[in-house]
Amino acid sequence: MIDFPDAWYLILSSRLIPDLDGGYTISTLARARQMTEAGAQPLLLTVDPGSPDAHAQHRATFVERGAVAASEVFRNLFDDAVDADGGAAEWLRAAAAPGYADPALEYRDVAGGAVSLPNVIDPDWHLTAAPIVIRDAAGEPVGVIAGFGALYRAWLTHVGAQLRAENPRPLVVICESRQLGELIVGWGDDGVRILHTVHTIHLEAPYRADSALNPLWRRWFDISPRFDAVLWPTVQQRDDVRERFGTAANDLVAPHAVRAPDAVVAAADRDPGRVVVLGRLAPGKRLPAAIRAFARVVAEVPAARLELWGAGAQRGDLETLIAELGLTDAVSLPGLTNDPGAVLDHAAVYLTTSAFEGQGLALAEALAHGTPVVAYDIRYGPRDMLAAGGGILVPDGDEDALVAALVRVLTDAEMRERLSTEAVDAAATLSPARAMRTLVAACAEALSRPRRR
Repeated sequence: MIDFPDAWYLILSSRLIPDLDGGYTISTLARARQMTEAGAQPLLLTVDPGSPDAHAQHRATFVERGAVAASEVFRNLFDDAVDADGGAAEWLRAAAAPGYADPALEYRDVAGGAVSLPNVIDPDWHLTAAPIVIRDAAGEPVGVIAGFGALYRAWLTHVGAQLRAENPRPLVVICESRQLGELIVGWGDDGVRILHTVHTIHLEAPYRADSALNPLWRRWFDISPRFDAVLWPTVQQRDDVRERFGTAANDLVAPHAVRAPDAVVAAADRDPGRVVVLGRLAPGKRLPAAIRAFARVVAEVPAARLELWGAGAQRGDLETLIAELGLTDAVSLPGLTNDPGAVLDHAAVYLTTSAFEGQGLALAEALAHGTPVVAYDIRYGPRDMLAAGGGILVPDGDEDALVAALVRVLTDAEMRERLSTEAVDAAATLSPARAMRTLVAACAEALSRPRRR
């Protein structure tokens, strides 16, 4: 067991819904599970205004899949917003001030009518100070809260007070959402430390170090030095950020971890022609390009087969392209899987043609399962994870190089065996134990000094 500092640990996410948000949901739940196994016992906090029944179903699904140990590790703001009589909970009433709804806005009732949220049509809706109406059991207004930030901070203060009543130790908040980070960075509690994780790229196309910032990140970089630590998933992204913004932020490299299987399937026991992709069927994955490249692979390796596992809006277009290229016998779309390890255990190669990633969780899982990787050299993930071997990194967008790499791995059994061994070794740097040691060090450092906010 790894010794976390004596504190309450809260993992804060905007939402956690099965089969939504791809690797974000998987890695956030994995962090919570790994912390629990290491003895930290975190709570998972969410702020999406779904119904209690929907939240209960989501949690039951996660427990059934083994993503979390028990439903009791979850708490949701709007589940906590209702008192036994159906009105706003006491903490919510205490946070409200006199005021009224904004007549220029439409409102929607949530939390059984205890809260009325303004519908703000703006990419920066979370920053609004538009009044949120708090109601009693009869539906009568009892006051307003000035915007989502004030609402979220009031709830976190309430949760913290409950925990400290049990044990007056500090709180460590691991914030998994950029929007939430912007809203809680001004939380003025000296007993709270905020560690902000990163899940995705901060750049716009063409995704070079000097490319334009994604507009959603511009404010975040202004406030990032105020977090007690920023946890980047790759060295390359951390270094790109330092080169551009300096070192004012307490930035650390903390890759999302993957659990290795009990045993790795030998290269000789896999289907030697099977190539798999795991992820959303979305434009950023550049799957049409993967299919077109694979048509050339099949011309050289007739037994080759490509499986595109996942769901998404591009499925129909991909099916059409597969038919147009005459690849219906070579390329398939099996759908979602809740057991990616089983898919990887039978594959000769894991392929990724993404235009960008945060880290590339499926690639990390492929390495852990000893599945050789062929990947474009993109920001971010493949270069870091394949630095010690386990696959072939090809220049981004170079179809000739991609085809050559796939053909080479598929036709060379000795290479597949070597890459499989290297992959397992490379995955050791992404182990839960290593990730937890990094997190423990970050928490200890943050708790050893005053808050940066």
